[in-house]
Amino acid sequence: MLRFILLSLILVLNPAYAEEWRGHGGPVRTLDVSKDGREVLSGGFDGASIVWNSANGAAKNVLRFHAGSVDAVAFLPNGDFLTGGEDGIVSLWQPGAKAPVMHWKLHDARVASLAVSPDGKKFASASWDGLVKIVASPGMITELAGHQVPVNTVKFLADGTLVSGGQDGSLRFWRDGQQSAMVSLPSGVTAMAVLPDQTIAVGNGDGRVRFVADGKVKSEIVTGELPVIALAATRDGKTLAAAQIRGAVSLIDVATNRIRTTLVGPGLPVWSLVAIDNATLLTGGGDRMIRRWNLATGEPAGGVPLIKSADELAAYADDPGAKLYRACIACHTLKRSEGPRAGPTLEGIFGRKIGTDPDYVYSDALKGKDLVWTPETVSKLFEVGPAHYLPGTKMPEQTIGSPQDRAALMQFLEKATKP
Repeated sequence: MLRFILLSLILVLNPAYAEEWRGHGGPVRTLDVSKDGREVLSGGFDGASIVWNSANGAAKNVLRFHAGSVDAVAFLPNGDFLTGGEDGIVSLWQPGAKAPVMHWKLHDARVASLAVSPDGKKFASASWDGLVKIVASPGMITELAGHQVPVNTVKFLADGTLVSGGQDGSLRFWRDGQQSAMVSLPSGVTAMAVLPDQTIAVGNGDGRVRFVADGKVKSEIVTGELPVIALAATRDGKTLAAAQIRGAVSLIDVATNRIRTTLVGPGLPVWSLVAIDNATLLTGGGDRMIRRWNLATGEPAGGVPLIKSADELAAYADDPGAKLYRACIACHTLKRSEGPRAGPTLEGIFGRKIGTDPDYVYSDALKGKDLVWTPETVSKLFEVGPAHYLPGTKMPEQTIGSPQDRAALMQFLEKATKP
């Protein structure tokens, strides 16, 4: 009995929210930590950016501005921060503000990465449009064209050199707006981290992490067969975390170039990593959560076990329309109370004019469009596909060819989305 009481007290003093931070309505695509370590900034597929208290995982501010996912975030030394989105826009925010103080339309495709110079006077953005841009002031924007393929990551070195990594497998080094050097790698560059000694850890599409210094690959380590999609180094540079697309996170001992341990999570993609200090790692996942890990033990911080999320469609187990709706779960909720996701909630969709949900930022192509959602119009959407039915929509392209299947989905939505 005494052990039960003590365990209950421990769980009260160490609540699960401190270890599993919940707030995003879609995969957590990017993470950064402030210079003093007190705040964490995240961006998600739901189009939201969240400022968190790093000590207890409390969400301090939830921000919405971008028309699409937020794929890159970065703190400035003074506590201001940047967000970069699928819309090609980079926004500058001040602490506590509900809207950006400034924004730039820098790219024609998603902003995949942001980096701030060591002196905090400029920042760089990398995009899938193949370009890197450096912004030194609102009117001083330098375009760096060299990759001509999607650029996945950018980092500044201590001397101000900018390094960019692209799908072409190249690391390109930039000084004063010009390419000063290049290192070619056998596979596309997917992630980077800069260690304190200025060695560059490079994540590649072939599942390897390569360490580059003085313009050469000094060593490499195999983390698996799948692409490495995120890297994060502790502040002392002794541990490097590498995430693969199926959720495995390898903790690499940099001095010995060996994998010390592998973090075991729910098996969903880990899209983002950041080390708060030398002992604590945060992971952002495809399950919409941020998890906190003890780097010394490789366990969830506080020892709180990972709990599989409940199936939100369990009540409709035998409904054929619900089975079709499972493809929509990542972007939409059936009830507004379930929180934001990448797309607008479907609660009350039938009878609602398109582009009018107050909690969602719509693309310009849908604002003011004269269309009301009914079982007939939603069915038509899936018959011909979103791109044909609603040109300019952010909705992924998908169709349902069978009239019977479309009818089953409409019947399910009529039941499940009633306010």
